[in-house]
Amino acid sequence: MTGEESLRPQSLMLTFLGDQVLGRDVCVYSGSVIDVFARAGIGEQATRSTLTRMVGRDLLRRQREGRRMYFGLTERSEAVLRDGERRIWQDGAVNRHWDGTWTLLGFSLPESWQRQRHDLRSQLTWSGFGPLFNGLWIAPGEVDVSALVAELGLSAHVKVFRAHADTGTDIGQMIEETWELSELAGSYEGFVRRWQPWEDDLPEADEALVLRLRLQTEWLRIVRRDPRLPVKHLPDDWPAEQAEKTFRAVHDRLSPLARDASERLLDLVPARPQP
Repeated sequence: MTGEESLRPQSLMLTFLGDQVLGRDVCVYSGSVIDVFARAGIGEQATRSTLTRMVGRDLLRRQREGRRMYFGLTERSEAVLRDGERRIWQDGAVNRHWDGTWTLLGFSLPESWQRQRHDLRSQLTWSGFGPLFNGLWIAPGEVDVSALVAELGLSAHVKVFRAHADTGTDIGQMIEETWELSELAGSYEGFVRRWQPWEDDLPEADEALVLRLRLQTEWLRIVRRDPRLPVKHLPDDWPAEQAEKTFRAVHDRLSPLARDASERLLDLVPARPQP
């Protein structure tokens, strides 16, 4: 697989856990995970190492039942999955309800702090910000970055404001200069090309489970990159709305078959309280 379809095992794992474990207070058998991931073209060794790494990063916890090892969520992974759930099903890909508010974040770091500057920029991009100027970043709406800045240890070097653009400001032009719109549009267009055929085709149940896993993982990756810019200031042919319609239509089509497959393939047990 290439392009947007080349998805990391950990991203697929988080989607799988969000689908099958989140909100159910259960743990899933490692063998079930290996079986499903094998159907997605991911080998047993890669799946086992992904599970081990996620335990090490406090994204999974182990629970032994006899000779079998099961995996459940931690507080950290639950927070990550709830955020993904919100971005997909509540926020959506099209921002029609922007009230004109911008969050501005200014920072000034010593020249030698290259790593800190890189980490801050990466986290700001993840949170929907774009570089208005070198040390001044901007995001639509009210974005709370206090925890992000504190975690990086940069609170003393960062100032955050809420603002509205002056009447004469060309917001559309500012957006084009600040964010890579063509790259983001290309992601949405590629998604539609790949997934629209599945609005009419119906796969086998086991394949539907894997397809829905890939569908949601790819869609979340795109919407996480999208700063959700106000749609009235985007190009008229902005492809996010069509892509979201495709996502929802294919998800609805695959879900009954995927549920049948998961009930047949997955060994789940109740999660015991952590000591």
